[in-house]
Amino acid sequence: MSVSSDKTLHPRTQAVHHGTRRSQYGEMAEAIFLTQGFVYDSAAQAEARFQGTGPDEFIYARYGNPTSRMFEDRIAALEGTEDAFATASGMAAVNGAMFAMCKPGDHVVAARALFGSCLYVLDLLVRFGVKVSYVDGTDLDQWAAAITPGTRAVFFESISNPTLEVIDIRAVADLAHAAGATVVVDNVFATPVFSKAVEQGADVVVYSATKHIDGGGRALAGVICGTKHFVREVAEPYLKHTGGAISPFHAWIMLNGLTTMDLRVRAQAEAAATLAASLQGHPRLERVIYPGLADHAQYDLAMAQMGSGGTMIAMEVAGGKEAAFAVLDRLRIIAISNNLGDAKSIAVHPATTTHSRLSDEDRATLGITRGLLRLSVGLEDVRDLTADLMAALEG
Repeated sequence: MSVSSDKTLHPRTQAVHHGTRRSQYGEMAEAIFLTQGFVYDSAAQAEARFQGTGPDEFIYARYGNPTSRMFEDRIAALEGTEDAFATASGMAAVNGAMFAMCKPGDHVVAARALFGSCLYVLDLLVRFGVKVSYVDGTDLDQWAAAITPGTRAVFFESISNPTLEVIDIRAVADLAHAAGATVVVDNVFATPVFSKAVEQGADVVVYSATKHIDGGGRALAGVICGTKHFVREVAEPYLKHTGGAISPFHAWIMLNGLTTMDLRVRAQAEAAATLAASLQGHPRLERVIYPGLADHAQYDLAMAQMGSGGTMIAMEVAGGKEAAFAVLDRLRIIAISNNLGDAKSIAVHPATTTHSRLSDEDRATLGITRGLLRLSVGLEDVRDLTADLMAALEG
């Protein structure tokens, strides 16, 4: 068995080697196949490939590409799934996973604490005749009441954006599977480093690879991980015909990101834990939300499910929007941006950016106050980040 296909290797080794495809030139680094099409040896070979009876090779870049396939094979190995399909963005992955499986009359149950664009995708499903029920993702009784024998799928973020609620994947999956529903988990905040959602009961896992997988703020990408049947027979036909596939160049960036992801994410999470502890009790903050702090409502679950608090912190600045804006504007090292999972630390005001399309009532229900800031901890020295935040808070 070659190193590139050995799934018994540890994750950090898989992230460097798994799925590698070398050309006849034996290149060390993964090659970028910048081509939209492929040449066939004969008309009969072209026919066989389009009929799916020929070798598992490539037809058109929207359908698949050697560079994209390397990324798909590698992330599937890390996630512990049979297969994966790489998409143009994280939202293409969410859209592809949900629209590919749902039809008019189906029922979806979703946690109400979701990224704004995820809520938009669910709203689109409703327009096409799918019924969507929302629940408090941390309340298992609400999940149990909402999931019925007619439920097609459940959808939630394993850690919610931006208030960092932790959802019990195993418990929700058990409820969903008892009703025959497919469990779709957006695992962005947990990352492939800290969460093995499939082992905990998820059927389909989606990522915005733009975040921790790239880790450098360079490119958009997403990925759907699941069984070979779901990936190739449910998701792929939808995505290849609607144009949601990843570009080979972006797939190459994600491949390179995977090689250092474990080291980066663990360092970021360690810094986030230190920073969150330093912020606790600050007189200018109403609360600090971090799953790795003992006062977090789902601390025990976070430790059991992830073994870490992750790379994200939320904090509520006393004084509302005006005070929160003032803190953001005084930051020197931490950038104001709506991305996350970057090597650079980033802060954002969700109520006026990522979740601005929600009503005031919906934001209040989700705990997204006017003073709430979301912080993605990067790779800077945590002493410098602490000093930057303290100075910004103290004015």
